[in-house]
Amino acid sequence: MDQYDNIQPIEASIKASRQSAKRHYGVHPYFTRRPPNVVRKYILHYSKENDCVLDPFGGSGVTAIEAFLENRTGIQNDINPLANFIAQGIADLEKGNLSDYQEALNLLKDRCARRISEVISADEHHLRSIQNSVDLPKDIKLPSNSDVSNFRALFTSSQLISLSILKEEIDKLENRYAKNGMLLAWSASLSKLNKTFLSAKGRLESRGGSSIFSIYRYKIAKDPVELPIWNTFHERALNIIEAKMEIDNAIELKKRTNNGWHGKFKLYHIDVEELSDKLKNSVDYIFTDPPYGGHISYLDLSTMWNSWLGFNPELSTRKKELIVGGELRLSEEMYVKRLGDGIRSCIRMLKKDRWLSIVFQHWNIDYFKAILTACSEEGAELKAAIPQVGDTIWSMHKKKNKQSVLAGELILTFLNSGKKIQTVTNKSFDIYKSMGRILSQHESEKLYGEFIFNRLVIEAWNNSAIDSLKISPDEFVKQIEKYGWFYDIEKHYWIKHQESDLPLLMHR
Repeated sequence: MDQYDNIQPIEASIKASRQSAKRHYGVHPYFTRRPPNVVRKYILHYSKENDCVLDPFGGSGVTAIEAFLENRTGIQNDINPLANFIAQGIADLEKGNLSDYQEALNLLKDRCARRISEVISADEHHLRSIQNSVDLPKDIKLPSNSDVSNFRALFTSSQLISLSILKEEIDKLENRYAKNGMLLAWSASLSKLNKTFLSAKGRLESRGGSSIFSIYRYKIAKDPVELPIWNTFHERALNIIEAKMEIDNAIELKKRTNNGWHGKFKLYHIDVEELSDKLKNSVDYIFTDPPYGGHISYLDLSTMWNSWLGFNPELSTRKKELIVGGELRLSEEMYVKRLGDGIRSCIRMLKKDRWLSIVFQHWNIDYFKAILTACSEEGAELKAAIPQVGDTIWSMHKKKNKQSVLAGELILTFLNSGKKIQTVTNKSFDIYKSMGRILSQHESEKLYGEFIFNRLVIEAWNNSAIDSLKISPDEFVKQIEKYGWFYDIEKHYWIKHQESDLPLLMHR
């Protein structure tokens, strides 16, 4: 019997443990990173050693890296050069000796710490003199929704010069593996060493964040905080060394097993439809998190990093980004079409009787319809739809609109059976009756809005009625309240009213 014949779909959510993997958290910031323990559990369940595991919308590489560390061939693909730089940088931490990384950091301290200190204490005249002696990045234009028009205006003179000094010295390091690790640390430091960084009130100055990751645009902080430049880089470099140790330990454990260590990491930088031509019928498992349409324009938001690193994408690449809006004002209609085409491409890359897991969440039902229809018509059967809720990464958008913003996600898992089905989507569907039934089944529980909404989506799809699932976020919230549920703004879930609780709930 084939090893894959015994696979049954995962039917329960997996509690996220985000901070447990140093190789992903603390190494370099990125957008919407998936919890590695959840990704790893799916990889181990739906694939076996030596399999090819792909993420065609790879982001910072969680899927490919976790597959690589579990003796699979992890395949990373993303059209954003920054995403691939991070993913390749983390995977490459398995190379070289730990002592090389530690020695490189000490060398950089000897060469840079004093020079950076002099920059910080220099007057404007001296700064201009120093600036003429360093290689600054090209001063390109920023996205039009930025608070400043050009790249260099994101930094103070001290930051701009100090970062240039650090990068020049990193480029001179002889050990290529340690050099790549230090460059990754340097790139990670950029998120704190610019004018968009804002300290969190009541915490250490360094415990804050950038508007790039909170409101998804280059907004200059009202009171920018200039963190100590060498110390900030040094902290990131130590995180890299911790991640290196973690990866070395994981590989050493594999070497002690009967099968030994033989993981592989591959990287592509092409559109998913082009990728399907290269990898047709060759992939054993796909776990992916396609972009969700709005709010996050990845290439626009990566301008700061891509400019420093010399990665500025061509216009032809930017036109292929799977988003709505952005600097190119990409249309929603095109997004829906390309999302469906992208999912079809995924299925074409899968071997028959292999599995595909898609992480997704959005109020727009057309997006879900594009995914579900593409899978059905390409011969991939929906086998599981698991809400992953209660593990929110809080953006400012979510904080301001708690009840009506979907922050959890749904993991849709399909089997590529080859049984193509022409879908029907226009049957009638009573949203409110279905919502009432879902709520009545869970009256003693705490429910996240994402759980309720995702159940509605799957019920509508299974009843061939997804076209009828039209409900606004405000109407969704009002309807839950009509059924006697209350949203706890501190704990971010819905609970059923009890008469004895009403005065307390009203007080809240």
